[in-house]
Amino acid sequence: MRADMLFTGGRIHTGDPAAPVTDALAVTAGRITALGAAALAQRGGATRVVDLAGGALLPSWGDGHVHPLLGGVGLRGVPVRDCTSLAEVVEAVRAWAAEHPEAEWIRGDAFDPWLAEGGLFDARLLDAVVPDRPVLLRTMDHHTGWANSEALRRAGYTAGTPQPAGGEIVRRPDGEPLGTLREFGALDPVLALVPAPSADEQLAALRETTAALAAAGLTWVQDAWVESAQVDIWLAAARAGALSVRADLGLLLQPDGWRGRLPQLTADRARIEAGGGGQLSSHAVKFFADGVIESGTAALLEPYTDCPHSHGSANWEAADLADAVTAVDALGFQPHIHAIGDRGVKIALDAIEAAGRRNGPRERRPVIAHVQLVDPADLPRFAQLGVIANFEPLWAQTDPLMTELTLPRLGEPRGSRQYQIAALLGSGARISFGSDWPVTRYEPLAGIATAVTRQTPQGLPEGGWLPEERITLGQALAAYSAGVAHQAFEDGLWGVLRPGLRADLVHLAADPYDVPAGALADVPVLGTWLAGRPTHLAATAPAAR
Repeated sequence: MRADMLFTGGRIHTGDPAAPVTDALAVTAGRITALGAAALAQRGGATRVVDLAGGALLPSWGDGHVHPLLGGVGLRGVPVRDCTSLAEVVEAVRAWAAEHPEAEWIRGDAFDPWLAEGGLFDARLLDAVVPDRPVLLRTMDHHTGWANSEALRRAGYTAGTPQPAGGEIVRRPDGEPLGTLREFGALDPVLALVPAPSADEQLAALRETTAALAAAGLTWVQDAWVESAQVDIWLAAARAGALSVRADLGLLLQPDGWRGRLPQLTADRARIEAGGGGQLSSHAVKFFADGVIESGTAALLEPYTDCPHSHGSANWEAADLADAVTAVDALGFQPHIHAIGDRGVKIALDAIEAAGRRNGPRERRPVIAHVQLVDPADLPRFAQLGVIANFEPLWAQTDPLMTELTLPRLGEPRGSRQYQIAALLGSGARISFGSDWPVTRYEPLAGIATAVTRQTPQGLPEGGWLPEERITLGQALAAYSAGVAHQAFEDGLWGVLRPGLRADLVHLAADPYDVPAGALADVPVLGTWLAGRPTHLAATAPAAR
């Protein structure tokens, strides 16, 4: 056999404990055919040789929880993501509105929720620069919105509006809406008024976003929030060759009228499987068990320290979540449950346990995403129930979100029980990593650096935050590769470099094992291959010969 491609000239980390490091890898017809000396022996006259130039080749990465379409569209509005103050956000809104007089609505996504004290945003600041058109901005976690008075008026929000189920309209002392909307029960009525972006805009967003994901070394992603109307956009992108990654589309199921939407879930899955061209699948159904701690909406077993009358809010009644998870599990879907607070995690575990008890044993691989706070009694249940804990490792640091909003709301000892990655690994549980982009950066190397150090990019605190929860570089790399492949039901296809598996590869400019952990985020990704096909080649990468 003569190989189509041969990778050599650097260190190759396979992720396979049986043969962890080698110096050559051969690829034929999109599959790995040999390693080491056997790979070198497959070189022929037509073989393309990729010189790793002293860098490293690894299994490509997957993102177990990300929002390519939602994020790609959202970031095409007002550029508020990098603003560092309320004044900067307001100025960005003013400038964008002036440059887009034709826009009926002014939208922007992913600004930082700690920019206002207590995460409380006043409509009057936006009214001062855009009084006559509706403005709606969302924080980086997408669980809080900031609306101006015109947006509140169009939604019909007044002092007399009752608090919506599953959300909160934050009020001034006189009862009038402040401008801060928490959770989907309050956000959705406003979002429903915003004109949907055109199909061309959404297609362009997917093309740009998936190209960026590939440039970060990713070849597979779990879109963790897909609504029925968005399925056609994904299918159109697949037909147009606009996708640089493979994707599983996690279909959203919300509490209201969920039983009536089950037929649509199965119909959407059938359309995706039939029209995805091998690039798309639909295994997962997405649930939101609760909100987020920074806005006081994550469901806690004990009250919030800064708000002793509140335990947060579960988006589902526990019995309803158990029934819904059991129903989608019976249809062959993989439950994928957002759970942040310790009560949110508990009712998610209870629902998964109920599905297993009612439906009987099968390879279901349920996912609980984020897993910020877990009751100690629930830690062993992940392994016992076969639940995959999907962490966003970049969150495990003392950034302003943690120090200014989260820790004051949790207090101790709960504040020191967050993101217990090492503890769950030690319990025998499976973990996978993701980014939740556009919430935080999508580059796996940034998340890997945080998982290993538990430090901010500035190297703080010394020794790491909750250092007992640091994991090794090998464990972090595996969580982004083999861990996500397991979540995807594709651990027999990719995730390690082994003959017979798909050639899903990432080429780094330096060997990560030779780089200080705090500098991992700065290592350039020189190339990404999906089944042997390049989806990203950096301009500085050595040319194949």
